[in-house]
Amino acid sequence: MSLISTQTVAEHATASSCWIIVHGKVYDVTDFLPEHPGGSKIILKYAGADATEAYDPIHPPDAITTHLPKEKHLGVVDPNTVVKVVKEVTAEEKMRQEMMLARPSLDEIVNLHDFEAVAKAILPPKAWAYYSSASDDEITIRENRAAYQRIWFRPRVLRDVSVVDWSTTILGRRSSLPVYISATALGKLGHPDGELNLTRAAGKHGVIQMIPTLASCAFDEIVDAAVPGQVQFLQLYVNRDREITRKYVQHAEKRGVKGLFITVDAPQLGRREKDMRMKFVDESGVAKVQENQSGVKKDEGVARAISSFIDPSLSWKDIPWFKSITNMPIVLKGVATPEDALMAYDYGLAGIVLSNHGGRQLDTARSGVENLIEVVAALKTRGPWPNPKFEVFVDGGIRRASDVLKAIALGASAVGVGRAFMYSFCAYGQDGVEKAFQIFREELEMNMRLLGARTIDELAPEMVDASALHSHVGLTPPDNLYNTTYQPLALAQFKNKL
Repeated sequence: MSLISTQTVAEHATASSCWIIVHGKVYDVTDFLPEHPGGSKIILKYAGADATEAYDPIHPPDAITTHLPKEKHLGVVDPNTVVKVVKEVTAEEKMRQEMMLARPSLDEIVNLHDFEAVAKAILPPKAWAYYSSASDDEITIRENRAAYQRIWFRPRVLRDVSVVDWSTTILGRRSSLPVYISATALGKLGHPDGELNLTRAAGKHGVIQMIPTLASCAFDEIVDAAVPGQVQFLQLYVNRDREITRKYVQHAEKRGVKGLFITVDAPQLGRREKDMRMKFVDESGVAKVQENQSGVKKDEGVARAISSFIDPSLSWKDIPWFKSITNMPIVLKGVATPEDALMAYDYGLAGIVLSNHGGRQLDTARSGVENLIEVVAALKTRGPWPNPKFEVFVDGGIRRASDVLKAIALGASAVGVGRAFMYSFCAYGQDGVEKAFQIFREELEMNMRLLGARTIDELAPEMVDASALHSHVGLTPPDNLYNTTYQPLALAQFKNKL
């Protein structure tokens, strides 16, 4: 490839002729401007200059070489013409770097709340706003946590609990924990390796990862990072263009994904006001799945920027089509009522996730664990329970192994954990995720012994008292750890006076 001077690149800094540098190579992206999922503005910001720093957080290394025609690969930057630019570090970034250096050691992390506290302190404000935000008044996100405090244990004693086993199967696949990693979007907002932290840790410890549609890393990059035999599921937002969806699902199955979780509670993403106040999303707030889309809204927070492709017309009539395009077991993620649970069963699906999207969709929707009791009662009308052909999962608000055991005792097959694992890698990378698994194991061992359950199968409704679960006002002791990290909503701010 020919050498190109930086001065020559700088001459192509307009919409009519736009060149950029990525990893020392020069590309003509003029024709790509209208197709870019984040709009042309972010590319034009780096027109005629080096875009590597903006490119790296959200793209795999070969994204530009794969998707840009070969004739647009112009050459290599002449190193003799490169002028080193000293980047000015803002006071905010300096403070963040100091907080990173002052983090507690992993040995000092004793629960999942600790990860969230560290992540809150070290994440850029935009990333924290996106990850932590929930819809409207954020009632449901807090209720997700509070609901578990209204369930009380009824432990059995004088059982031989010298050996306890918390391993289980999820959709027929072995899991070392009764917990799977639920899908969370845009992992690179919080760590350069993004979702790969989860993949690598899960592979080492036999935990199942659900790959998000809106991952920062490319789907194939995540699958390639898995170890042989590692089980992965796919979370799917259904595209308005069903051909795109078909190709995506069938590619996932071909790559060895073992389960399809279709999100059904998001015909439109909720109004997440903490995120919306962080307007004007830059390129780090665009998911890989949007690589070939235009018209992405970027002035209402990250959530709005990544949601433009989701199909609001999705309905029950589409279920047969999904069953026709894949042999993977299909699970509906976001079910909230016995009526819909029975419909999913009658459609011959493999299961449901009782979820309110981490409190990010319909505010004042009930928690998944509260809905669990009614859903299990309804499913028992269809035959013996548990039913090996239909599984019920729960997510939202889980921070302790005791929460996991309560949900399983009430009829859940396993539970999904999203934010807690995400905060663990934001704070400490892959090591943080592995420490989170260790915390779950230690808590499961202790709680199962104290509860008198030697295996997951021994957990039963008689081991919990859920009589107060439907009471949304009560004298339950406050969850001080959760309340310490929760950031209350804020009102619109006045401009500083001159």
